Amino acid sequence: MVQIPENPLILVDGSSYLYRAYHAFPPLTNSAGEPTGAMYGVLNMLRSLLLQYQPTHAAVVFDAKGKTFRDELFEHYKSHRPPMPDDLRAQIEPLHAMVKAMGLPLLAVSGVEADDVIGTLAKEAAAAGRAVLISTGDKDMAQLVTPQVTLINTMTNTILGPEEVQTKYGVPPELIIDFLALMGDSSDNIPGVPGVGEKTAQALLQGLGGLDSLYANPEKIAELSFRGAKTMAAKLEQNKEVAYLSYQLATIKTDVPLDLSSEQLEVQQPLVDDLLGLFKRYEFKRWTSDVEAGKWLQAKGAKPAVKPKETIQIDAEPEEEAVALSFENYVTILDEETLQEWIGRLKKAPVFAFDTETDSLDNLTASLVGLSFATEPGLAAYVPVAHDYLDAPDQLPRERVLELLKPLLEDETLLKVGQNLKYDRGVLQNYGIELRGIAFDTMLESYILDSVSGRHDMDSLAERWLKHQTITFETIAGKGKNQLTFNQIALEEAGRYAAEDADVTLQLHLKMWPKLQKYAGPLNIFQNIEMPLVPVISRIERNGVKIDPAVLHAHSEEITHHLAELEQKAHEIAGEPFNLSSTKQLQTILFEKQGIKPLKKTPGGAPSTSEEVLAELALDYPLPKVILQYRGLAKLKSTYTDKLPQMINPKTGRVHTSYHQAVTATGRLSSTDPNLQNIPVRNEEGRRIRQAFIAPDDYLIVSADYSQIELRIMAHLSRDKGLLKAFAEGQDIHRATAAEVFGLPLESVSAEQRRSAKAINFGLIYGMSAFGLSRQLNISRKESQKYMDLYFERYPGVLEYMERTRKQAKEQGYVETLEGRRLYLPDINASNAARRAGAERAAINAPMQGTAADIIKRAMIAVDAWLQEEQPRVKMIMQVHDELVFEVHKDDLEAVSQKIHHLMESSTKLDVPLLVEVGSGENWDQAH
Repeated sequence: MVQIPENPLILVDGSSYLYRAYHAFPPLTNSAGEPTGAMYGVLNMLRSLLLQYQPTHAAVVFDAKGKTFRDELFEHYKSHRPPMPDDLRAQIEPLHAMVKAMGLPLLAVSGVEADDVIGTLAKEAAAAGRAVLISTGDKDMAQLVTPQVTLINTMTNTILGPEEVQTKYGVPPELIIDFLALMGDSSDNIPGVPGVGEKTAQALLQGLGGLDSLYANPEKIAELSFRGAKTMAAKLEQNKEVAYLSYQLATIKTDVPLDLSSEQLEVQQPLVDDLLGLFKRYEFKRWTSDVEAGKWLQAKGAKPAVKPKETIQIDAEPEEEAVALSFENYVTILDEETLQEWIGRLKKAPVFAFDTETDSLDNLTASLVGLSFATEPGLAAYVPVAHDYLDAPDQLPRERVLELLKPLLEDETLLKVGQNLKYDRGVLQNYGIELRGIAFDTMLESYILDSVSGRHDMDSLAERWLKHQTITFETIAGKGKNQLTFNQIALEEAGRYAAEDADVTLQLHLKMWPKLQKYAGPLNIFQNIEMPLVPVISRIERNGVKIDPAVLHAHSEEITHHLAELEQKAHEIAGEPFNLSSTKQLQTILFEKQGIKPLKKTPGGAPSTSEEVLAELALDYPLPKVILQYRGLAKLKSTYTDKLPQMINPKTGRVHTSYHQAVTATGRLSSTDPNLQNIPVRNEEGRRIRQAFIAPDDYLIVSADYSQIELRIMAHLSRDKGLLKAFAEGQDIHRATAAEVFGLPLESVSAEQRRSAKAINFGLIYGMSAFGLSRQLNISRKESQKYMDLYFERYPGVLEYMERTRKQAKEQGYVETLEGRRLYLPDINASNAARRAGAERAAINAPMQGTAADIIKRAMIAVDAWLQEEQPRVKMIMQVHDELVFEVHKDDLEAVSQKIHHLMESSTKLDVPLLVEVGSGENWDQAH
């Protein structure tokens, strides 16, 4: 591999960076809705490059506004490129300001491209004996490579010297222009010679040399060994003018008149105040901290950044200084005397952090390997109890440790903080310990503060809140199939890792809790819903659900037969056999052979065959409809009918899902392994799966489901008199809506009219447009718009609510549920219209979905409290959307159903009655 000499002149293709960053990084915005993703991406690549090579001389070169000499040569040059997106254009000026504030020379020369400026500077510097490193992703720059000039692609971390160019493109750097002239360059709309692709161009150049040589020796072309060689000379002659025009267009100028030389491109001291102002304005918080700490850039030849005497926070609360984490006061407890000392310390602490270390992520089967605690920042301990390599005298026996810790862990008055304490509670349950005093959970503190701010795992939170990179499990245990379990980790590493977990957890709590206390709504959600829910969910998970594998096996065989029929049907429609699971083959059949116009493209530019696209195409074409049916059945088979029997726990004979509180933006619970939320309820195949969820002997499955809860919440939030009246009178809301919209008596509403009204009712909740409604109802857009206009005439309160909510969201950046859960909308003021419209739809829907989540969670807490107090013959076994599922003894069915019905309907008070429908049966399908 080519070696980069020390201290090269670094020339950055800023325009290449800009577009690559825009497409590679997510569409970030600051709280004001200003786009920041491209700026972040460019600066991130720049900083990495400069820190790696520490240059004294560098420049970032951008394309200037206006046309260049190539546009005069060829009017179609780059003409196929779409206009620069508005949200990218808006980032150019602040990005230029940031680059200059970093102390980097920035160049943009009219009439030429960035490539030409870079080529001129590279040639001049190389002639003066200086090594040059050009950072770009454009292949045309390969023509500049010499022993003194090297290319680097920072996204792929590949470096190209002369040999690497030869290997990559099949021709040396001096023939790259000829290579591009022959095959053309679609990215720049350089035409090239028709019919000459990469392989042919390589064969021509390797055989005879450049364009001049080819046109000087046309008779020798036929002797070359590539397909089409015999007719290639005539083709080249016919397109000689195009070939040489392409050569001109592909040639990078190296003689652009410049006002400065490469020696003048010195890296200067960063302009700290300017950087701080820009980073704060666009909310690059990590970089703001780095600048303030004098750690932004330390390039050779540049004075270190000086921390200003005074910094002013812009639209942000001052944050506490993060405590520097140190292992100095971490201890590993190997004797009972030290453990007793720590128990005394834990009892006196106002709150202590607690964590378990185990040999498995499944808390139902995990064995406890050790426990860690922290009582104040920097003071933490680890108690190993089951490390394989330690002899019994060298670690306290697990039974004795748990005997000593049990009173502490079960004491309700001793407040504990953890990260995902549901897991630790489950582990301790395996040893007969009921964890109490579960006061704080840092995962949930972060989630309640802002559910969409990023991941809520400990490593991410430590980096975000403490500016600290934790010891990762992979660091001490390795990766892949040879990864160690925690009981195999060397004690010194294990102790440091485990104690750090407890220390970080405590410090995260001390950072987040004061912020959470400032906001009444989120504080209410945290204290009265999310934290009390932790043991409730843990109990549901451990209860599990009984599965009949025979039902699933039979269903799986039927699905296999049905899949074969669908496959045959697809082949008949396509007119040929193909692999239905192959995206590439499906693209060929749909968009090439059947001539269907693609609706969307993948990031790679291929026609999309996503579920969303196929669903739209299925309205007009038969094959996409069959493919959707095939995919749906195949997913049911792999996810449920085949997999569920394998997930039955041999110890309990049941399937145990995992519920997650900190995943969805709206507060809804999600579930995995298996995902119980995604089993279809509206089709026969899904209901067949539910038939496998059975009750044990002498028990029945009971399902209690909130009916039309989001529509009821809409009525409450909008205060619309028509909706409130319909619900108060117990009317069929969809029939009542149809009567209002179509101006009919209730008894005259047809089934079709009710269906239309139902589509409108639910469509409005999810922000459906008139176009979307027209596709769903298979009517004209004009007619669907008329339906929506009539709806808003009859229910003006709904329209007022929607407009009011949009306005509030734009002003404050978030919306709230009835309980005060905040749902932040980062794109609500985005300049990108599509992202902004999506955020507006979410603003209307999120309060309803979030309030529905709060209501079902309150119901779970109320029902669980009754179960814990009275211990009836009942188990709560599942939560799915707006439904709770139980196992109830047959003799108690009526009384228990009434109790559950009452608790769920009375858990939250709205201006309209909550309606809970309770059903029962031998299996889940019968119950619901």
